Amino acid sequence: MSKEMTAAIIGGGVIGGGWAARFLLNGWNVRIFDPDPQAQRKVGEVLDNARHALPMLYDYAMPFEGVLSFHDTLEQTVEDADWIQESVPERLEMKHRVYAEIQAVCREDAVIGSSTSGYKPSELQQGAARPGQIMVCHPFNPVYLLPLIEVVATDASDPAIVDRAADILTSVGLYPLRVRKEIDAHIADRFLEAVWREALWLVKDGIATTEEIDNSIRYGFGIRWAQMGLFETYRVAGGEAGMKHFIDQFGPCLQWPWTKLTDVPELTDELAQMIADQSDAQSGHLTIRQLERKRDGNLIAMMRALKQQGNASGRLLNEHEKRLRPVLEPDNPLVSLRRVIPTDWTDVNGHMNEGRYGQIFSDAAEEVMAFVGADDAYVAGGLSYFTVETVTKYLAETHAGEAVEIHSRVTEGKGRKLRCLHEMRRASDGEILATCDQLMLHVSLETRRTCDPGPDVAARVAALAAAHEGADR
Repeated sequence: MSKEMTAAIIGGGVIGGGWAARFLLNGWNVRIFDPDPQAQRKVGEVLDNARHALPMLYDYAMPFEGVLSFHDTLEQTVEDADWIQESVPERLEMKHRVYAEIQAVCREDAVIGSSTSGYKPSELQQGAARPGQIMVCHPFNPVYLLPLIEVVATDASDPAIVDRAADILTSVGLYPLRVRKEIDAHIADRFLEAVWREALWLVKDGIATTEEIDNSIRYGFGIRWAQMGLFETYRVAGGEAGMKHFIDQFGPCLQWPWTKLTDVPELTDELAQMIADQSDAQSGHLTIRQLERKRDGNLIAMMRALKQQGNASGRLLNEHEKRLRPVLEPDNPLVSLRRVIPTDWTDVNGHMNEGRYGQIFSDAAEEVMAFVGADDAYVAGGLSYFTVETVTKYLAETHAGEAVEIHSRVTEGKGRKLRCLHEMRRASDGEILATCDQLMLHVSLETRRTCDPGPDVAARVAALAAAHEGADR
């Protein structure tokens, strides 16, 4: 980031706190205004969850956190801010008052986004001093993990500000879905509302409990939707004949009286209590923070699996991770990797599985390779290093959520050999958690046999070995 960026968060509830976490953990300075005397505590608890969860999605360390501050006035909060996110209650007259106060002091080129799930941007812009500055930027909870942001503008919107909003959202790992035309509840919430209405009828009519409905989603179509969406899922369901066949085969079902989506059950006190009782029976043994941790762990595991496949939200993580990859410095030792241990790397004993040590040291070796010039382009040219021997020592337990560093030294760098000694250290206190002595040989990817490295790579390996010679090991 070329200069310090500042986000102003107006409203520090669950959504506002999530926005604050997303910006703060991506290196932005964050200012918060919320008259609630409990705002600092509430935001602090959301930040605790985010600090635990978000870094586990990535294989590189995230930027150093920005500066978090709470302010007594809205004016102090928004002055000179680059991004202003309004997350106040869904009352239009309140939002209009807030925008008037914001625009009286904020920069004219600042983004003013609203987290509203229901109001259209044209309604938000009514009576504004600069309507082109205000747009809908509707997130999904938890904002610090889920990437979707519905960006909704109007003909009155400033195209340059809307474009900059999309660029900023992308830069912090989010996916700006630019809604083509404004509509009540935007896009995603219209689907959620339809499913919610049908679920209410199923409970009211005694067909299913809240837990049974949740199970039908998480064990069935919810998994498909998470990685493929709706239309692509149905295209696959059409088989080799594709989407047209699916529509021809199942289209007539739309005329059958399967759903009650045109009708809504009256939310009587009796129905509301029935739903509450069933929900308590389903999840009442867990606190809200325990449920949030459970949710975050599930999302991390799913999104990391998609990351390995390069699909859906995993593709976004891969793109954002490219921004996080550091430029290594030729220190002694070389700090080849900084990262947080993800929850899916632990085993039944609650600590990092031994197989993952091989992965993290392999990742560190790839960074060393790239540093000496054996990078992706070099590999694409048909040359690389293969590991032929490793000796790993496990010295202390490593747990999910811990920040670690890999310190690497080149201990041998002559001819076709590249030998590294890696130390995995806990970032908080420097304790050595594990070591790995790794021997790699230079190979031709065409013959799959050893060969001499290119002269530039050979020279850089030799230089690094000389720089690391004699260091304490």
